[in-house]
Amino acid sequence: MASTLQYNSGSNKAAPFLRQVLTQVRYELLLTLRRGENILVTLIVPVLLLIFFTSLNIIPAKNGSSINFLLPGILALAIIAAGMVNLGIATAYERYYGVLKRLGSSPLSRSGLILAKVISILVLEIIQVVLLVGVAVVLYKWQPAGSAWLALGVIVLGTITFAGLGLAMAGALRAELTLAGANALFLLFLLIGGGILPLEHLPTALADLAQVLPAAALTQLLQASLTNRSTFPLSSLIVLAVWAVLILVIAIRTFKWE
Repeated sequence: MASTLQYNSGSNKAAPFLRQVLTQVRYELLLTLRRGENILVTLIVPVLLLIFFTSLNIIPAKNGSSINFLLPGILALAIIAAGMVNLGIATAYERYYGVLKRLGSSPLSRSGLILAKVISILVLEIIQVVLLVGVAVVLYKWQPAGSAWLALGVIVLGTITFAGLGLAMAGALRAELTLAGANALFLLFLLIGGGILPLEHLPTALADLAQVLPAAALTQLLQASLTNRSTFPLSSLIVLAVWAVLILVIAIRTFKWE
């Protein structure tokens, strides 16, 4: 009887929390749709990057086509752009204009807000994946391989990592610093993330640095999950998982409403 009462008490506490999170998710998605620049960064730019770099002859072919190398890398960049750049900058300016301060006076907890923002980014990334895969299939005859479920798990883990990074910057830094920092990191990950330029083409020092950063780990995991590779990069999974836990903890602990 006592255990039943404890279970019901836990359920009663969880239900309002879930409702608050889902309400905030809907609010986040509506705000994103109203920001034209967010749609450009989140949806259009990755497609343009895929088309542009596929049209060049400098990208290494994998399994007979450069699209097999580029698609996982562009998917990784799209996740980084959505979570770190889009979400981070938008949240920083929400804090600057006092939006987060008003949310702080509501029943929504800090962890609930962060969870809602991560979920909203995951919803947008579903659209990103469908759009990028559709372009790859229609324009370049890309054929799916590997494991869709494994790729989905990697996308979720990557989203947690880079959404957490964006929220950590937005919660601890001024809006202008978040804007500069997010764009600078995106450029760094574009250059040494292994999605467009293979890591073996980088100087040894840069390649070694890239191996311990989350962008290259995400790219390598997506490349493995979307191809018929016989070996899975377990070291990349460990790197990305460690970054995900560390960044999420930092984001929750340092996030400020104002």
